[in-house]
Order: sequence, then structure tokens, then C-alpha cells
Amino acid sequence: MKIHIPNSVWLGNIDPFLKGFKPANPDQLKITFNKKWLSIHPMVLTMIAALGIKTNPSNIECEKLEARSKHYLERMRLFDFLHVTSGITMKKHELAGRSVPLTQIKNSTELTEFITEVTPLLHLEPKHAEPIRYIMSELIRNVLEHSMSKHGAIVSAQYYKKSNTIRIGIADTGIGIWKSINQSYNPKTDLEAIRLALTPGITGTTRQEGGTDRNAGAGLFFIKSIASVNSDFFVIYSGKAMYKLLKRKGKKIKLHVDPFEDRHSKKGDLPSWEGTVVGIDLSLDTTQEFSLLLKLLNETLNEAIKERKKARYKKPQFT
Repeated sequence: MKIHIPNSVWLGNIDPFLKGFKPANPDQLKITFNKKWLSIHPMVLTMIAALGIKTNPSNIECEKLEARSKHYLERMRLFDFLHVTSGITMKKHELAGRSVPLTQIKNSTELTEFITEVTPLLHLEPKHAEPIRYIMSELIRNVLEHSMSKHGAIVSAQYYKKSNTIRIGIADTGIGIWKSINQSYNPKTDLEAIRLALTPGITGTTRQEGGTDRNAGAGLFFIKSIASVNSDFFVIYSGKAMYKLLKRKGKKIKLHVDPFEDRHSKKGDLPSWEGTVVGIDLSLDTTQEFSLLLKLLNETLNEAIKERKKARYKKPQFT
């Protein structure tokens, strides 16, 4: 496998980075960097770390860092996951920051501990803490329940003062969305599987409308909707497909049941990622009142399930 870190890669311009990923020779990993500058989204860090922990350290080749921003990668613990000595000496003030360094979570106990620690690490105000904890908890829980990855979830987050934004990334190297959804549905492509995964009331564990009490099949829909309401980016990449929610145009807010009705871009011919990767930005300037947002989301979910049940019962039944 080969992965190159360009000078700048965020959710808005992530397409070229994903196209440049080379998944051939999965037992080996070669990482190269832009020589001058690195400015990268936590989603990118989680991808590299996820590849690193499943690769024998002796088969990892990591180019020597020369960029001035190399200290950020050390602070986010990337080299720990790659089992590579960076040679970077960190000063005490460089270790501080409103960030969640790369963290591996393999079970519900570790998830509970992690969610408890998120607020202090990011120094969040109470009104912002709840949606961030919810988003991270749902994304990690999805990995633990559906990915079947023996390495669990890799998660990271960073607060950016200039834009007053929290950026979150999570990656796994499990079975991917298509195989998970295919347990109950029959998506023809990775892109169709992502579409189903983002549709409320659909879960890979059952064809029952609305999922089960334990898994309502709404987590990804809720997270995508939080990004939509706040006009933020949301990206999900699995297999050869990527779906990217784009920023809203205008002030009117409408939650769509079908993710393809949102303003978005999509790709179905990317290098194949074994597992699932998710990235989300959340502007703290525009974060809506979370309890009201969840009420609206639940109403949308219930309406969607009702409509699908109605449509199903209208179909002719043959015996």
C-alpha cells in the first residue's frame, strides 16, 4: 500500500488524496509527505493509523519528515501507531492543544472511557459538548457493532481556533459498508450501500422497518443531518465509493431522508478501502440547539419509517 500526504487535505478537497491511495500489496505500507508543509484533516490521520496497526512494523516505510508542521503529527501520536521513530523532540508547550490524539477503541468499556475524556481534551462548553460526544459515540459504536474489525476503531479530533471548528475523523479496516448492509439488503455497488447506510430506519442487522430497539439504523443519518443543519462537511468512504455532503446554499433548512437529495458529491470508482472511514466538521459558531435538533431528527425518522411501511403494504402480495 502507498499513501502520500499532500501539503493540504481537508474534507472539501479530499478527492485527490483518496484517488492517490494505492491499496496494492496490502502487507506493506509506504508513507510519503509533502516536503514543505502539512495541513491535514483528522480523518486522514485515522486512515494512516488504521493502515499502520494492521501492518507488520518491519514492512512499514515512512519517509523522513522535513515539513515545518511535522510536530503536529508527533503530538497526534501518528508515529506511535506506525511504530516509527520520528526523531522529533517536542517542547512542553507543543504537547498542549485542544485535540484528541489518535486513539484505538476496541470495546464498549474503552468507548465509555473515551467519551468521558473528550470534553476535557477539547475544552468544550456544555452546549457544544453534547453534540460532539453524540457524534463520536455513534461513529465508534457503528464500528464496534458492524465492522467486525479486530483492530476496532481509530478516532481523532482537533479544534481549529481560526474557524472555531471541531474536525473529527474515524477509520476502521473491517468488512466495510457493502458487506454489512448485504446481510439484510442487496446493494449492487458500494455507493448504493452507502446510500442505504445513510437512510434512516435501515440497518444491516435486520430488514425490519426502523431497525430494532438496540439499533434503529439512524446514527449515520443523524450525524449527516447535524452537519447539514450547520452547513458543514461530512464524508463517508468505504470500498470504492465516497459520499460527501456539501455546504448548504441559502438559509432554508430541510432534512432529506434520501442522502442523494442533499447537496452532495459522490464517487464510485476510487481505490478500494477495506473498511469504512468517516470525517465530519462541526462549526461551533452555528451549532444548533442540540435537543431541538434531535427532536426534529426523530420526527423525520418516524415519518420516513411510516412512509416506507405504507409503500411496502401497498405492494401486491402473491401467495
